[in-house]
Amino acid sequence: MGDPNLPQDAGQTIDLETLGYDRGDPESPVRMLEMSDYGCGYCRKFHLETFPILLSEFVETGKVEWKFMPFVTGMFDNSLVATEAAECALDQSREVFAELNERLWVDQSAWKSSGEPEVVVRTMADDAGVDLGEFDVCLADDRRIDRIAAATALAQRAGVRGTPTFYIMGYPPLQGALPTESFVQVLTQVHAEAIQGGG
Repeated sequence: MGDPNLPQDAGQTIDLETLGYDRGDPESPVRMLEMSDYGCGYCRKFHLETFPILLSEFVETGKVEWKFMPFVTGMFDNSLVATEAAECALDQSREVFAELNERLWVDQSAWKSSGEPEVVVRTMADDAGVDLGEFDVCLADDRRIDRIAAATALAQRAGVRGTPTFYIMGYPPLQGALPTESFVQVLTQVHAEAIQGGG
């Protein structure tokens, strides 16, 4: 995925291709970058209520390629623990990542309010089918921290002020968990413009 309307210097030291979780057809006419924090309540609302509709109507139909990039704002308890777990699940497979990602949103309050978030998240990872041996090796590896730090640096450079923030290539950023209907309207219009421009 190319650099969707981010500052010119953002890609000089950060490789966007190596970060996040891509869904959809890379040849889609519209490219979207979502920057969210696992501890963010509005991000949870978006993922549970709006994203499933956008996934079926736009991503799975080849209209939009979606890159989900979790980062740590520093505003939410235990967010780093959840993000590290997600990164390590993604290292294993897209399938176990998808399972753990869903669980982290659904049961956000469980790990967010826990005094032992590592234990809670590790149990969720186990339930998601993560190989715990590989998971523990990954958690001890600095590469997962480097990826999270790169995503967080990119968010800072891009001027992300709140979560979730969405970047559609060629358009100004969208901030906050917009109502589902509004999101559908925006993506419908952007897709129509992309098709016209490409024709």
